[in-house]
Amino acid sequence: MTPVGPRPTGGRASAPERRPRVAIDGPVGAGKSTIARLVAQRLRSTYIDSGAMYRALAWAARTHGIDPNDPSRIAALLDTIDLRLEPQLDGLNRVFVDGREITDDIRSSEISQLSSRLSEIPAVRERMVALQRAMASEGGVVMEGRDIQTVVLPTAELKVFLTASAEERADRRWLELRERGFEADLATVLSEIRARDDRDSTRAHSPLRAAPDAVHLDTSGLTIEEVVEKLLAIARERSVIP
Repeated sequence: MTPVGPRPTGGRASAPERRPRVAIDGPVGAGKSTIARLVAQRLRSTYIDSGAMYRALAWAARTHGIDPNDPSRIAALLDTIDLRLEPQLDGLNRVFVDGREITDDIRSSEISQLSSRLSEIPAVRERMVALQRAMASEGGVVMEGRDIQTVVLPTAELKVFLTASAEERADRRWLELRERGFEADLATVLSEIRARDDRDSTRAHSPLRAAPDAVHLDTSGLTIEEVVEKLLAIARERSVIP
């Protein structure tokens, strides 16, 4: 399994000191991916979408016809597929499985729900955590997910927990799905988000929660740029960035 490709280098300033690691967690629809990507661009860091790794595994499991209730086969699948994230200069991650790009294919509600189920498998999370830590070992990364500030990078220089009301997150997710060409019903999306929240926060292994020293940031009613500016201001206040 190849977790990540070479980091983009165009336009990036070199520095001898270790650059900070920013860990961002929160429930589905809180804006983690967009915010993390933009913050990474502002910090000239590499954005890593950890959730895409679980989504890619879910896509592979469905494609290979593997029963999601068979944890041993799901875990074994990680050793047989070539999963690759390629950070781009625009901050996005292109996702490949066995050489096939699935960047857009993994954004459906079906894959989202399946990836949440697979993430509950301890062997899967342990392997993913090891890979994600390896990606961040050199610093200079902004990584987002469900357990980044509590499990993957507990010593990150800045830990952030993003949230928003379930209703606002459902609206965002519904619009995102429609923009990507997926059919979606708002009431169904809201129900799925509440179920996902419950599953992520109550699972036995690496549940979704804020680290004791994490910054809580509610994105309800805020524009994307306002959230980015608030996060960067917090980073400056804590001397994470100049």
